[in-house]
Amino acid sequence: MSKRRRIVLGGLAFLVTMIAALYLAAWLRAVPIETPGFFAPREADNDPLVFAHQGGEGVAPSNTMVAFVRAADAGADVLDADMHMTADGALVLIHDETVDRTSDGTGAVRDLTLAELRTLDFGYNVSSNDGQHHPFRGQGIGIVTAEELFTEFGGGEFGRDLRFGIEIKQTTPEAATAFCELIRRFGYENRVLVSSFAQPNMDVFRDACPEVATSATENEVRTYYLLHRVGLQGLIKPSYESFQVPEYSGDFLILSPGFVDDASAHNLAVVPWTINDEEDLRRMIDLGVDGVNTDYPERLLDLVAAD
Repeated sequence: MSKRRRIVLGGLAFLVTMIAALYLAAWLRAVPIETPGFFAPREADNDPLVFAHQGGEGVAPSNTMVAFVRAADAGADVLDADMHMTADGALVLIHDETVDRTSDGTGAVRDLTLAELRTLDFGYNVSSNDGQHHPFRGQGIGIVTAEELFTEFGGGEFGRDLRFGIEIKQTTPEAATAFCELIRRFGYENRVLVSSFAQPNMDVFRDACPEVATSATENEVRTYYLLHRVGLQGLIKPSYESFQVPEYSGDFLILSPGFVDDASAHNLAVVPWTINDEEDLRRMIDLGVDGVNTDYPERLLDLVAAD
């Protein structure tokens, strides 16, 4: 055997050994995480859990008390909301960085005080027919704080302990730490699921509140997905408890049966967003996901009840 051939064969043997070692390590480390309190089954739970996206943006003004009450009355399990911090440190529920789209005012949330936000109409721009009719305008629909959300829906008045899915929008450590303090003050460590697209937000929050369930960030989802595609997802020791992901990212199918199965084996909850079409909702139910985030919680509730 020539020297060159021995070198090539030796290199191939080393490569095969390394690949086998990686897969063995992935298999040995693929230990399911402990089920976080947020996803621990409750007697009144729907299957899958019904997340009312922004309270149910498809039927009521986004992130408002009108939307949250409607979703809770309908039977949603989780009130989903987006959170920013005001100029004077209040944690308010609003999707955008500015109030321009969702109110009759203008300006960045971070530059406005809570008192200034209280003067705005957050039902002003909601239209049911392309701007011809504004059924929520002038109804006194205002901004909601995270504290008000917790207070309004925390006592079991709706026949169950509602849970909250909060996305920290603003990239600031103050917002993350202040939210941790609020959760602890209410004793809602097992009732809140925190998410953020910004890794710095999530890093700060997890350091401050390790006992509260979080969703994987965009970077963390990407890493898990790529390793899942080659069967090495077991190499990851997750610092998160769930995936809140779209069905597709560009041309890539994220929510394949294999992805859901691998996440389930890891005891990681899968919650697709934002799923609205009836056919798509049925497909998510059939996939066996843990929850579905939708703008139309009543539509999903009807399908779950009929399943």
